[in-house]
Amino acid sequence: MKMMEEEVVIVGAGIAGLATAVALQRLGIQALILEKSPGLRASGSAITLFPNALLALDALGVAHKLTSLYAPFKMGLVTNVETGATQEISLAGNGATGLGAGPRYVHRKTLLEVLTDELPSGAIRFSSHIDAIETQSQEGSTIAVMHLSDGTIIKSKILIGCEGVHSIVARWLGLGEPVNSGRSCVLGLSVFPDGHGLKQEVRQFVDVGLRAGFIPINDKEVYWFLNCISSPKGEIMRADPEVIQREVLENYVKDFPEIYKDMIQHCDLSKLIWVPLMFRYPWGIVFGNLRKGNITVAGDAMHPMTPDLGHGGCAALEDAVVLGRHIGNSLIKNRGLVPRAIAQDLDGYVQERKWRVTWLATGSYLSGWIQQGGSNWWKKILRDVFYKFLIPKIRSVIDYDCGKLPIVPSSSQLDSKKIE
Repeated sequence: MKMMEEEVVIVGAGIAGLATAVALQRLGIQALILEKSPGLRASGSAITLFPNALLALDALGVAHKLTSLYAPFKMGLVTNVETGATQEISLAGNGATGLGAGPRYVHRKTLLEVLTDELPSGAIRFSSHIDAIETQSQEGSTIAVMHLSDGTIIKSKILIGCEGVHSIVARWLGLGEPVNSGRSCVLGLSVFPDGHGLKQEVRQFVDVGLRAGFIPINDKEVYWFLNCISSPKGEIMRADPEVIQREVLENYVKDFPEIYKDMIQHCDLSKLIWVPLMFRYPWGIVFGNLRKGNITVAGDAMHPMTPDLGHGGCAALEDAVVLGRHIGNSLIKNRGLVPRAIAQDLDGYVQERKWRVTWLATGSYLSGWIQQGGSNWWKKILRDVFYKFLIPKIRSVIDYDCGKLPIVPSSSQLDSKKIE
């Protein structure tokens, strides 16, 4: 049996976990990240970063590493597959954030690597499986204790669950399991060795129960997706990539324009996945127990949402900065991480985040319901109104600044203030 003591433990080395670790690193706190996989997980080939995500990344000190590689998108086209009618939509925000006029679509793996590069060697403990979580009293305070499958026991002043939809920390807090939205999503990356020749614009296609699209990431790679009513053949989602590719082409997009089918035919099969779309009910976030003592959650562990607003990763980056800000303020105020004071500061983080992420999760679900509406005439009208009038309103809400990290004195300065 091996015993370890850490200041902060983060469960999950995804976007939320790595970003939170970087935020704490900026504050002079080295967190230990427990990741159950043997290496970094990069499921899904690309991720959308709206200006608010870039502000969060700027607070973490890494935005410039991505903005130099990926240009913003300012416009998109939405085509009704049944009628052939196409609408042009603006993707530009109101410019309040000052970091780009529209979203950027980046390789998920690149984002993870950019964040990982900011952490010291050994910050991530891979192949770490948590069997149980408990709390113990220590010197008048409560600490978190994790029991790992290899017999290791880790004690920590703060425990943050960032391990995604099926979070063991969220379950320990008593949060309800995410529910299936009744829809699923196919994600892929197409490769054109000689170049694809596409314009810098987002293309979307809508049909009864279907919403699809593609976005060029660079001159040779194109990210594409297909949102659909969950297939009654559930085994298809777990099938070989060739089976998924054939299923999509033959049974889902046979009436779609050739330009979209061409994306699927050029798909890198190693990047092709089909997943159910999960989310947490809004009241589960608002009234759920998002913190107990010095234990809390962030990212999908707190607010799993459907991808219809493209905002799950953006919200996770916001979480990291806001959580880092509250912990940093506690560090400054108490001249160090004092367990008795941490719970109150984590509660401040929860109160600040829960209403915003509830709105995003609700907006994402309703956005998907409208965009993939049925064949009823009123649903078609609602969908047209959505793209023409509601998209700009949603973009204005997304144009959001989560704030900066505080400047924390050096450890020697904190120690001298303790003596005073």
